[in-house]
Amino acid sequence: MSLRLGLRANLAQFSLLIAVNALVGGVLGQERAVLPLLAKDEFGLTGYTFVLTYVVAFGLTKAATNYFAGTWSDRFGRRPVLLAGWLAAIPVPLMLIWAPSWSWVIAANVLLGVNQGLTWSTTVIMKIDLAGPSRRGLAMGLNEAAGYIAVAVTALATGYLAARYGLRPAPFLLGLSYVVLGIGLTVFAVRETREHARLEATQHPAAAEGMPSEREIFTRTSLREPALSAASQAGMVNNLNDGLAWGLFPILFATAGLSVAKIGVLAAVYPAVWGLGQLVTGPLSDRWGRKHLITGGMLVQAAALALVAVANTFAVWLVAAVLLGAGTAMVYPTLLATIGDVAHPAWRARAVGVYRLWRDGGFAVGALLGGIVADLWGLRAAVWVVAALTTLSGIVVAVRMYETHSNRKVSA
Repeated sequence: MSLRLGLRANLAQFSLLIAVNALVGGVLGQERAVLPLLAKDEFGLTGYTFVLTYVVAFGLTKAATNYFAGTWSDRFGRRPVLLAGWLAAIPVPLMLIWAPSWSWVIAANVLLGVNQGLTWSTTVIMKIDLAGPSRRGLAMGLNEAAGYIAVAVTALATGYLAARYGLRPAPFLLGLSYVVLGIGLTVFAVRETREHARLEATQHPAAAEGMPSEREIFTRTSLREPALSAASQAGMVNNLNDGLAWGLFPILFATAGLSVAKIGVLAAVYPAVWGLGQLVTGPLSDRWGRKHLITGGMLVQAAALALVAVANTFAVWLVAAVLLGAGTAMVYPTLLATIGDVAHPAWRARAVGVYRLWRDGGFAVGALLGGIVADLWGLRAAVWVVAALTTLSGIVVAVRMYETHSNRKVSA
């Protein structure tokens, strides 16, 4: 059968990969509402920096694994890398259920970082392979929406399970079921997409361009190419925000006297708006372009964080969670589409890996920065510091990034 690019031509496989990425998001979502409370209630951890070690472990591991996922998917194919990521997830919920000490939780999050880096990066790469150049924003919007809606639904479900049955084991049994389903779909239904990228490379305006070295791809994406480097720093700050929301927000809400159920709602609303919003912002970036959505999204996130810092009630924090999700939705698929616009198909998977290395390094930076500032000056001070950094990041995008979609620029 001859290969064709485009969402319509590859609808069945694209839809399957959306389902797979929803399961990937669900595995991540099992921790969001429960683990900060587990640290406090069952392990007696009080220092914020120490509590956030699990986010640091996850962020550093996922960031590094993202980088290798891009290289390995070019070398070995997308599907084997996806399967390896699912296999790494098998012990995670079991370790969280049986953990006798906090070191087990940290080890589980190292494996979770491997799982998320390999599976989520590979599903991104595979969808970009299938979609072709014209609907890349829509493809990334659908991909990220599926993942983060699943994060939200799972956070809400685990909050309910924790409130009804306790913090362990019920919430993590849901995550285990996602892993089993993900392995089954990958083994029996997912098909390889690497040849689609090779087909696009033959049709690319720079098809004759030689393959740059690994070092060259890294420096272009990180520093030299204006759009790629601006996207990389914005992605890092975006996930710095998410690391803060994941690790410290539940503790902030708990200190204000909110119930576990209400904390679960707030933990779910932010990724739910984020996920659903990407169904709009992804295709919108195909129509309006990438740059202004990214700039605006970073500034909306900064405003939401400021609101979190000044609020004291569930209702106001709910508004802040909606705003934070909306700002993140404006940014998340649009940054990935920017990488796809600029990077040549022959080395695009590796550029995605480098971008996601910086982006998910933000989890670790956010956890460390937030934990240190919170220990020194309090939880709200940590939120204010991150709000200021997010504002600065939006300004960097406004100044440095050019519009990538309408001009179809290609890195030379």
